[in-house]
Amino acid sequence: MIWLMVILHVFIGSTLAGSFVIAALAMGHDTLAPILISAAAGFAVAFPVSWVVAKQLYRAR
Repeated sequence: MIWLMVILHVFIGSTLAGSFVIAALAMGHDTLAPILISAAAGFAVAFPVSWVVAKQLYRAR
């Protein structure tokens, strides 16, 4: 299950990080620090999301 979680994290992490960066830019935070913080937050949030998705996929088998 760990390999599935890692593969899912590649896709989910980049999606969430990009979404968080877009949200930060839409709120007017256009300097480097808020953009990096929002990208890191999206990357961190993707870990539990990937775990839940992988768990659900294994349960569906």
